[in-house]
Amino acid sequence: MTNQKIVPHLWFDTEAKEAVAFYSSIFPESKVTHSMVLYDTPSGNADLISFELWGTKFMAISAGPYFKFNSTISFMVNFDPSREKNASKIIDEVWNKLSEEGTVLMPLDKYPFSEKYGWIQDKYGLSWQLILTNPEGEERPPIIPSLLFTNDVCGKAEEAARFYLSIFQNGKEGHIARYPKGMEPNMEGTIMFSDFMLEHQWFVAMDSAEAHSFHFNEAISFMVYCDTQEEIDYYWNQLTAVPASEQCGWLKDKYGLSWQIVPKEMDDMMENGTDEQIASLNQATLKMKKLDLAELRKAYKSI
Repeated sequence: MTNQKIVPHLWFDTEAKEAVAFYSSIFPESKVTHSMVLYDTPSGNADLISFELWGTKFMAISAGPYFKFNSTISFMVNFDPSREKNASKIIDEVWNKLSEEGTVLMPLDKYPFSEKYGWIQDKYGLSWQLILTNPEGEERPPIIPSLLFTNDVCGKAEEAARFYLSIFQNGKEGHIARYPKGMEPNMEGTIMFSDFMLEHQWFVAMDSAEAHSFHFNEAISFMVYCDTQEEIDYYWNQLTAVPASEQCGWLKDKYGLSWQIVPKEMDDMMENGTDEQIASLNQATLKMKKLDLAELRKAYKSI
């Protein structure tokens, strides 16, 4: 997916390289596309890695022990028998690898909604939902970010999906399954499962009224790649809702989800610049809340 506009960003303490190698060994069509060290960040030297898993772009950083992964954001992996002949065998293999030193949240088993499904937290704390999908209907990509609305935002999955659909282009609603009566503490009519598309990319949203000790945090954020300053301004103004979280292109929306609004050009600068140009770019970024493309270009070209 070469033009993926929204890229999940994973924040590790020190294990980004090791974790990316682990994931790349598990999923098909996976590779590291770029790797570098950012020097003298507030967290010291940080590994920054761009990679793809099963055709989906990700970014990972090792930037200190500030945030921990939790199950409010997981990655749903669709094993589609119409796409992979031996999907049932592959799901078992992937499950076994992710289980190494991991924690099972829902065992790999038969459920009313799937012949084979399981939810696992891997050894780095990242959560994965593996599902053998029903090949009828519109095909879904292999890996989809999944948002679990808990605690103070429980019951807002549907509202949030509509909010994101109102902001991003090339979107649409997909499936919706609501909780029926008798599934307390989940309220009848809230979202048991839904999916929706933003910029040709699928996302899952679910409500959970079970007792959870965690919320959305910065361990997983979503990078939105922008072509112009106008586009940066647009997404920033539409999404930002927590002024204290505005830093270096990062923001939090009204549901607590973290986004990074970044110029696409910045990737080219980081990949092609000299160490001095990248250092200058980083120093400029650290002084900003919303990113200023003209200032970033100036910092880059000043060296």
